[in-house]
Amino acid sequence: MGKSKRETIVCVLKMKILSFKSLCIFTIGIVAGFFLYLYFSSDSGKTPSTQDSLIVDDLHDSLSTEEVNKEVNEELYKSHQNSITQAVQILSPTVVGINIIRVREIVRRSPFWRHKEDPNFRRMFPEFFQDRRYIEQTVALGSGFIISPDGYILTNEHVVEYATEIKVTMTNGTKIQAVIAGTDPTSDVALLKIDLENLPYARLGDSDKIILGEWAIAIGNPFGLFEINNRATVTVGVISALNRDFGEMEGRMYQDMIQTDASINQGNSGGPLCNALGEVIGMNAFIYTESSVGIGFAIPINRISKLIDDLKENKTIDRDFWIGIRVKNIDSEIARKLGYDGINGVVISYIDRHSPAEKAGLELGDILIKIGDHPIAISKDVTEAIFEEDYRVGDTMPVKVWHNGKIIDTKLNLIKIR
Repeated sequence: MGKSKRETIVCVLKMKILSFKSLCIFTIGIVAGFFLYLYFSSDSGKTPSTQDSLIVDDLHDSLSTEEVNKEVNEELYKSHQNSITQAVQILSPTVVGINIIRVREIVRRSPFWRHKEDPNFRRMFPEFFQDRRYIEQTVALGSGFIISPDGYILTNEHVVEYATEIKVTMTNGTKIQAVIAGTDPTSDVALLKIDLENLPYARLGDSDKIILGEWAIAIGNPFGLFEINNRATVTVGVISALNRDFGEMEGRMYQDMIQTDASINQGNSGGPLCNALGEVIGMNAFIYTESSVGIGFAIPINRISKLIDDLKENKTIDRDFWIGIRVKNIDSEIARKLGYDGINGVVISYIDRHSPAEKAGLELGDILIKIGDHPIAISKDVTEAIFEEDYRVGDTMPVKVWHNGKIIDTKLNLIKIR
């Protein structure tokens, strides 16, 4: 037993000696590693903190504090930029607010006009049958956009209708009188002129290249907010639909309209609708709404562009031409009597003597099936086709008619109404 105890003690001592040696080796390794790190990370005896400070000093030597701040600010500014903000930045300086004073005569009919056929009543109370006439002066507002450096501005005709005074407010705070250079009520387009030069002006795009769903940006003067700080209001949406046809509304034709969900409110009329490139693709015209949310519609810019030169030169678009026919829709009875087996077209029911229609060889009972490139199905298509083709006095209008079982092509020379 004594011998076994001694062996156990010797074994324990050996293990302690081995553990002490291992600890010494580990400690020496850590110390050696630390000195090696200091040696290899230093540069000519300089500590790492000294080297870092020299790098910063070199940066400050090459760039002043002001330049560094400028670069930082520019990077921050660019990080907020996108195609929408860039388009707004391009177009906003060209947008103007328009304030109009209108004066027009108002006629209020006598409440007793229903008794006008009673001579006794009229004789006894003549003053009751007199219509009241008075002059009304109102203030209206709208939007517009500059299209040339010499001060031509586009807006809606309904914005400046009956205007006796027009004042334009620009984004730099300038307020200046404008005159009407030309109007086309049919298209709801007006051209204004201000006496300034070297103005920023909008770049007109191509409305035939609009893509359904692309960004749409409406800029204008809703509710007269432009007057608060001479800044236009921007709303953003997408192109919701194209080629919306409304036909005639209050004497104006709205065809091929651009539909957008970008908010268009009272006062936005006449302002630009632009794409993400900052190009004008339409002119905001009206909204359709049955609640607090509405859908906006704009006139395609390509239609407007065709009018500008004529408005500058002639102040109007002369569409007072004469065709000389009346038409009505075809029903099964008319088709049977004429021997017409088609389903589209309108029958000519009246022709004026010596009219362009008569001179072109059209006859009663002929069926008009096409005007220009537009097929005719019902009578309202005739008016819409004439507007779509933008015919004017002096133009030649090609038509296709069904005549005694044959399809005939002919042309009408559009002359001014007598």
